[in-house]
Amino acid sequence: MKFLITKKSGFVLTLLLFFAVSCKNSDKKASTEENPKTTDAHALIKNAEIEIDEKIIEAMHEAISKDEYPNIHSLLISKNNTLIYEEYFKGQDEIWGDAIGEIEHSKDLLHDVRSISKTIVSLCVGVALKLDQIDSVDQKVSDFFPEHKKHFAGDKAGLTVKHLLTMTSGLEWNEDVPYNDPRNSEIQMTSSSDPIEFILSRPLTSKPGEAWRYNGGTTQLLAVIIQKVSGLSIDKYAEKHLFQPLHIESHEWTKFPQINLPAAASGLRLTSRDLFKFGVLISQNGKWKGHQLIPLEYMRDAMKSHITFGRNNNVGYGYQFWILKASTIFKGENHSIVAAFGNGDQRIYFDDTHDLLVVFTAGNYNKWDIKKDSESVLSDFIYPALINQ
Repeated sequence: MKFLITKKSGFVLTLLLFFAVSCKNSDKKASTEENPKTTDAHALIKNAEIEIDEKIIEAMHEAISKDEYPNIHSLLISKNNTLIYEEYFKGQDEIWGDAIGEIEHSKDLLHDVRSISKTIVSLCVGVALKLDQIDSVDQKVSDFFPEHKKHFAGDKAGLTVKHLLTMTSGLEWNEDVPYNDPRNSEIQMTSSSDPIEFILSRPLTSKPGEAWRYNGGTTQLLAVIIQKVSGLSIDKYAEKHLFQPLHIESHEWTKFPQINLPAAASGLRLTSRDLFKFGVLISQNGKWKGHQLIPLEYMRDAMKSHITFGRNNNVGYGYQFWILKASTIFKGENHSIVAAFGNGDQRIYFDDTHDLLVVFTAGNYNKWDIKKDSESVLSDFIYPALINQ
């Protein structure tokens, strides 16, 4: 199960790890030949037929290895449909908040993706729309929760699936405090005997659609909607409609401690390579091996800003996707970058303009003040090494 790069093929993989990587309008099929010489990051760079400043990449590798960019566990970089870097590092890790010590990370090891779980839930909503299990993103949330009718009075009656996807529900919610703080609404939801009742009972602080507020509860509602319309819990639904088509065999979805309900907002665990597959799926607008798994129109809507915020409105939010201004990462760039974020510096970055896909896993959970984080790696090394060469 080693990555290979040759002059004639973009991705070259073994039979056990077969990616379908496409250009904008057509799929490229990967070869299955094996070359044991190309099993490390250095060999990938040497064999890539694109312009790379190798010294910068080598400096990046050394800086991460020395923990100057702390506790990064894996990094995969693809440019122009060519994987040019894949490396794993030793570091302290957790499983959904429980410390597991220092781990020698590898291509076969499952890793918390935390809130990237939200993005996977969004992709499942796209599947549900394709299968006509959900009428549209404008369908009312109350349609799916008749047993909670009492909670849909007044402005809350106008709450739609789209409001949940874009985190503009208007529901009172606090994830601004750390996740080990009992005031954190996601922690309160997790410890609740009835998470859905807890979420829907939150009062409105603004009308749906008016304001953005980070809210893992809205992702949990989306997951339960999928379960209601399909009969499958979100982990089983994702397995059937996403993991199996992408040949993802190893995965876990942590469940709430008191009930048999997958933690939709943060519980998914994947290998870095399988997380990278989702990056490829995103880069192909929901297409995989010639099949449109997620409707194209949905993907286009999912990966555009529906509301902006932050300093000078430099951050946007789609359907559980972050939309970033590239200029905040690399000066002189005026386009947008699509991203999926997870607590601890779990990241998927996709820059369509430069055909650049980057995946990080790390162990910096609940550490919000780290200056040399994944975005700094992009700014300090990856963009300088690959852009404007």
